[in-house]
Amino acid sequence: MDKKDFKFKTQIRVRNYEVDWQGIVHNANYLLYCEIGRIEYLKHLGIKIDLSTMQSDSRVVLVRNEINYKSPAKFDEVLNIYTRIAKIGNTSFIFEGFLEEEKTQRLVADNVAYHVWLAPNSEEPMTVPNEFREKVKKFEELMKM
Repeated sequence: MDKKDFKFKTQIRVRNYEVDWQGIVHNANYLLYCEIGRIEYLKHLGIKIDLSTMQSDSRVVLVRNEINYKSPAKFDEVLNIYTRIAKIGNTSFIFEGFLEEEKTQRLVADNVAYHVWLAPNSEEPMTVPNEFREKVKKFEELMKM
């Protein structure tokens, strides 16, 4: 993943309770950091994210989450979380992201997360809404997704 392909970045500072007995961030927390990046990305696009949208009839579910650990993060480091939607299909979309330590720009981890839009009152995939597609397309300035 090339940093220049990412238009959105947020940050998090590693907290003491996220560090394990080895003195590094516990592996599960990296996925949480990527989730923070995805939620902040959506908010940045003006997509409402709150309990009412999460409990509505139609919903988005995470169906696959891949992570590659590159180097350990440590207590009190500031991590840059780069996030983008790399592709929108008919019923799904793919987030890509990576974490880097701010001071040294050391790559910490990269992530690909696959999401599916589910239809109201069912567990069946539905077409990604045009409003969502257009907001992402406008932000990412992609000709074809």
